[in-house]
Amino acid sequence: MVIVCIVPAARAQDGKALRVVVPFPPGGAVDTLARALSAPLNRSLGQNIVIDNRPGANTVIGTEAVVRAAPDGNTLLLMATSFTVNPSAHARLPYDSLTDLTGVSRVAYNPLIICVHPSLPAHSVKELVALARARPRELTWSVASILGGGRIAGELFREAANIELINVPYGGGGPATIALLGGHTSMMVGNLLECSPYLPSGRMRAIAVTSVARSTAVPQVPTVAESGYPGFDATNWFGAMVRAGTPKAAVERLSVDIGRALQLPEVNEALARVGLTGGAMTPAEFDAFIRSEMQKNGRIVRSLKLKVE
Repeated sequence: MVIVCIVPAARAQDGKALRVVVPFPPGGAVDTLARALSAPLNRSLGQNIVIDNRPGANTVIGTEAVVRAAPDGNTLLLMATSFTVNPSAHARLPYDSLTDLTGVSRVAYNPLIICVHPSLPAHSVKELVALARARPRELTWSVASILGGGRIAGELFREAANIELINVPYGGGGPATIALLGGHTSMMVGNLLECSPYLPSGRMRAIAVTSVARSTAVPQVPTVAESGYPGFDATNWFGAMVRAGTPKAAVERLSVDIGRALQLPEVNEALARVGLTGGAMTPAEFDAFIRSEMQKNGRIVRSLKLKVE
């Protein structure tokens, strides 16, 4: 599906629109992110913005579309954590993740939250870990997908705590949430928006968030890092990339303009509605970040022997 967002503005000198490829279906967090950025980028770049949804194959289809585009700075990929998972999970990709694309900026991130069913006698990370050690491989935890950010965060927590848990992947955040609400799983690692509606009523109990700092959305919930695992950080994140070979000036301008857009109140409000926080990086910082995430996530994927055929 291709959706064109046209906002009155002077056309760019070459008359081309900026095509923003979203490797997810319309209506999700990344799609919302693209739409929030479209108006300010239209004003700053003087280009119409085309949002091109290319879902499928854990973001591989959309990424390949950008790799095949001209390296002129007029095609932008909005990617997610899965970009750094795919090289280890796929036997073969139609592109090289490190050499065929270059980073523009990280755009936004969101912490994940560890929640348990109220029947579980655990009210903190310490109690959860003690329970898991007393009942090895009895506790189950649900996630939205077998290769998503929630799975990676949960596996990193399991490894840090040296506990044994049974993972149960579902086809989306909704089913994973329903599984925990129904008591079919003991706990889940999910997005704040999936869990937070059920915290006030006690239908779920929050144990910790996976970011280094507490979330402003649930400031009463401690981090894993402050709960006995210093330095623990496993957040979902989203960023912008272009095809390698794009002129450095075009990459830097896109990065600067995205950073400026993320400072606008209306953009921050739109992101907050889907649980995201803006957080820009320079192209060099983002390239280094991607390599670090690829190494960390690849180790987890290889240790679990997760593969996508």
